[in-house]
Amino acid sequence: MSIFLVVIHIIVCIALILIVLLQTGKGSDMGAAFGGGSSHTVFGSAGASTFLTKATTVAAVVFMITSLGLAYMSGHKTGESVITGTPPAPIEQKAAPESPNNTNTPAAPAGTGDQTSGKTS
Repeated sequence: MSIFLVVIHIIVCIALILIVLLQTGKGSDMGAAFGGGSSHTVFGSAGASTFLTKATTVAAVVFMITSLGLAYMSGHKTGESVITGTPPAPIEQKAAPESPNNTNTPAAPAGTGDQTSGKTS
């Protein structure tokens, strides 16, 4: 079902783009603003809604419905997770605790501390 909805959504997206690009802009009918022949129609200078305007409306409605359907289906998706098929992570072993006699102090360098300077008494 979702693949069918995605295919319809993509077709409607392409159709909507093409329909909008095929329409003429509002500035193309400047003759109507200065008393051209089309300004005397029943619907005014804009004229009746054309086929492309109706097709744009239908494509926009279908686009919104498919968008809502895809959003609903992705939010309520049930099934296996991608992670369920993977093996479990290896168990980490903790380091052995240090004994109280073992300190991590560095050894004193030669010639310092309790060592004698080499003189005998």
